[in-house]
This record gives sequence, C-alpha cells and structure tokens, in this order.
Amino acid sequence: MVVEPSKTMVGWIGTGVMGRWMCQHVMNKGYQVTVYNRTKEKAQPLLDKGARWANSPKEVAEQSDLIFTIVGFPKDVREVYFGKEGILAGTKPNMILVDMTTTEPSLAKEIYEAAKARGATALDAPVSGGDVGAREARLSIMVGGDKEAFEAILPIFEAMGKNIVYQGGPGSGQHTKMCNQIVIAGTMIGVCEALLYGYKAGLNLETVLQSISKGAAACWTLDNLAPRILQRNFEPGFFVEHFVKDMEIVLKESAQMNLVLPGLALVHQLYLALKANGHGKKGTHALMLALEQLSNTKVMLDEK
Repeated sequence: MVVEPSKTMVGWIGTGVMGRWMCQHVMNKGYQVTVYNRTKEKAQPLLDKGARWANSPKEVAEQSDLIFTIVGFPKDVREVYFGKEGILAGTKPNMILVDMTTTEPSLAKEIYEAAKARGATALDAPVSGGDVGAREARLSIMVGGDKEAFEAILPIFEAMGKNIVYQGGPGSGQHTKMCNQIVIAGTMIGVCEALLYGYKAGLNLETVLQSISKGAAACWTLDNLAPRILQRNFEPGFFVEHFVKDMEIVLKESAQMNLVLPGLALVHQLYLALKANGHGKKGTHALMLALEQLSNTKVMLDEK
C-alpha cells in the first residue's frame, strides 16, 4: 500500500480525549476520513471539519483502505474488531488495521492473525504523551507487526507523533507500552511524594519545581503534571481507570514471565484506592489525592 491523501480512504474508530486530536491531524494532511464512536457527540468536531459518519465499525471497514482504532479497554477492542458489526466483518484484502489502544499483547497477536486470514494485516501501535501530546502531534508511537506495513503508513504516523519506532513483530508495540507504563507508575509516585515532602517542609513548591525539574530528576511528569497538581487541577489527560487497566495488563504479563515487580504492585494498589474513592475519571496525577489521604495532608499552593 502507498498512502496518498487523494487516494487512501482512512477509517477512524474512537474519538475520545486523544483520538479526536489524532484523527484531526490526519484530516489536516488532506485524508478523507470516515469515523465511528459509540457516542456520536464526541465525534462532532471531526464531522464539522468534513469527516464522514459510519454507523458501525463494520461500515467503517467497508468504506476504508486503512483503519485506526483507539478505544478504552481490551473488551472494547475485542468488540470493535470481533463483534458481529466489527471491523473484521468488513475487512477486505490488503487493508491495514492499526490498533492504537493500549491493550493486551496477546490480543494484538490475535487481531494480527485474524486480519492475516482475511488477506489483510494489522499493527499494534500504542502511544504515549497524553492529551497534550495528542493535541500537539508530539506523541511517541510504539509499533509492532509487519515492518512493510509500518513503512507503508509511516507518513500518517508522522502526522500524529514525533517519536515513531518500529519495535518488532505482532505484540511488540504493546509490550513496549507496558515498559512505558512501568516507568510512568514509578515516576508518578516519586513526583507526588516529592511535592508532599516539600509542602510539609514549608518550601515554595513552584521554586522547588524550578530547581528539580532541571536536574537529574527532570522528566515529562514534572514539567506537565506537577504544575496541574499544584493548581488542584486533576482533569484527565489520561484516565485513572485506564491506567489501572494498563498496570493490570503488566502484572498479568509479568506473572506469566515469572517476574516480580513490587514497585508497580504498590502503585497499582494506590490507584485502586483512588478509583474506589470515585476518582476513576480523573487524570493519573490524581494519585496525589490517595497519598494526601494517607498522610492527612492537602497540598495547597496558596497556603504557603
């Protein structure tokens, strides 16, 4: 397949916090896009810009040469691909199916084999960078599957991200994303605990961030999420409930490999507590709320 804006028909399924912006970047490159989302209202900004609406994933497949999906949970991915009105029911030979949801590596392989049986191919291409990376087309994209298919659609990946790396065969993209989530889990608890400590020590947390964000502790989380924590802004760039799902995938995979990941297991328990307290729809940096509860302390920027 050679992708060309004037010829290649793109399908897009999943227009949430990240998917909406990713799809919009593809449209901005001149591609005609057919979209589907369980809630049509969330696709309206794309429809207003000229996207076509389809009534099911199957209908998207019937109208497309290439399909991208980014939905919520593995069960959603399975329904979108294998359901009665799913993508595979409308898949044609030579199509490329690209799942950008963070999901189970085994499911990525299953989709690959099902696509192959229909003369098509599938890539697993989860992303990192949150809502900011999606909006600014600066995502990191980790891709598994056939290298030929990856190279064919690289120009479309480049419309969405800045760091696009082919990782290997089917499932490799998902395994790489699991590595990413392990790092994020450890980093997030470190950032939140640092802010708690600094607050209790009577420091000005804004000047603390000026210092530590430029040294050995420098990271994306300090730059992008620590300021939101100080503002008590816990709106999602990435949902707590989705991160819990990701950590559970990692823990399941690691158990199958006879790996022990005690740091991740601890952070997973804290996020479960956060979710149990009704914060599943908040952003991952809301981990601070769980840690504040444990220490009976609330970080309030205007009190210091």
